[in-house]
Amino acid sequence: MQTADLLVHDAELIATVDDARREIPGGWVAVIDGAVSGLGGPGDPRPEAARRVDARGCLVTPGLVNTHHHLYQNLTRAYAPALTGGLFDWLVTLYPLWARLDEEAAHVSAFVGLAELALSGCTTSTDHLYVHPAGGGDLITAEVAAARELGVRFHPTRGSMSLSVKDGGLPPDSVVQDDDTILADSQRLVEAHHDRTPTAMTRIALAPCSPFSVSTALMARTAELAESLDVRLHTHLAETQDEDAFCLETFGRRPVDYLSDVGWMTDRVWLAHVVWPSPEEVTRLGAARVGAAHCPSSNMILGSGLAPVAELRAAGAPVGLGVDGSSSADSASLWLEARTAMLQGKLRHGAAAMSARAALEMATRGGAACLGRTGEIGQLSVGACGDLAVWSLEGVRFAGALSDPVEAWLRCGPVAARHTVVGGRFVVDDGVVTHPGLDEQLAVHRRVSARLQAPVSG
Repeated sequence: MQTADLLVHDAELIATVDDARREIPGGWVAVIDGAVSGLGGPGDPRPEAARRVDARGCLVTPGLVNTHHHLYQNLTRAYAPALTGGLFDWLVTLYPLWARLDEEAAHVSAFVGLAELALSGCTTSTDHLYVHPAGGGDLITAEVAAARELGVRFHPTRGSMSLSVKDGGLPPDSVVQDDDTILADSQRLVEAHHDRTPTAMTRIALAPCSPFSVSTALMARTAELAESLDVRLHTHLAETQDEDAFCLETFGRRPVDYLSDVGWMTDRVWLAHVVWPSPEEVTRLGAARVGAAHCPSSNMILGSGLAPVAELRAAGAPVGLGVDGSSSADSASLWLEARTAMLQGKLRHGAAAMSARAALEMATRGGAACLGRTGEIGQLSVGACGDLAVWSLEGVRFAGALSDPVEAWLRCGPVAARHTVVGGRFVVDDGVVTHPGLDEQLAVHRRVSARLQAPVSG
């Protein structure tokens, strides 16, 4: 038997979230060359390993997958002047601050934000960076560099805005671009960074911001470009009732009808929020296999509403979880989003409607499906990426939680990962981010954050 690079052994339970949803009491998982090489129970022979992790008293899960974020927004986290309004007021308040983004800001916000996610057991994150100020530089490449330094799997999206206030949109002129510039840069980034291999660390998607910040032509042309490049598509949709009213007034169509009009009703697409689709629209989204990034904390903080998660899943739509931007959700923890999704599901449909296992599935397999990586990430099975999280179920917070490790994981807590492993490498080891430069990056982050939050003149 080949020596493994990593062996995690004697777990209280391994929740594989594989096709058979196997759960292995006392189990072990081995990783070789960045991929899972074997799993087994106490009676199964296990390999020798260069590094062994004793997981007694721990739950082992696949690494969690974050399907919606705006990493740059942690530079304006809990920004006081924007705390009292709804989504549209919140955006208008913050756009002038975000107009100061540059490569340094993009890099440090991505580094700190991805480290924060890793502490919550997240091994793969997307990002939706749609603010590209003139002269700001190559913000997406700066983010990619930060992810590579940390060693996390990263799916940034080339976001965009093309309608400013003068065009009937919300953003100021300083943060919008014309359609041709956006599309050319989108293609450049895909050619520079998109890796199609099954163990890819970096993939790019295209992501016009929302119906109220880009032109109809840009939505349609972006869908055509994504088809030609064979990459995925992402946008915000049906987040608030204000958006419904905007689309009806501007396009004479509800958001989901608009999505169909511009060629986005395909399984290449995953959408952020999806709080307000009608029952008929839920059926249409599910039939088209359009994914949904459920962001429960953000939806509550902004008062957006409760998304129809159970209905979307029943209709066949892949549903993952997202922490959303730090300016709205403020705490970027996938564990917290999984717990909140479980609680919201119970609140919406009754105590039996959403279990911890269902929330874990959304946080892993559901996220993988949204990102087009089913079988590669979001599960522990031979050949899948060697991404996993080890969660301690010991101590005061778990005293008495003996009957079901998965339910205990979300019902007790709060919890951070003891170990977060990406491709067999430790990003978090014994609760600590392994990269030696985190303190230095936090100091840079504080300086850059202060610069962005300085009073806007005029």
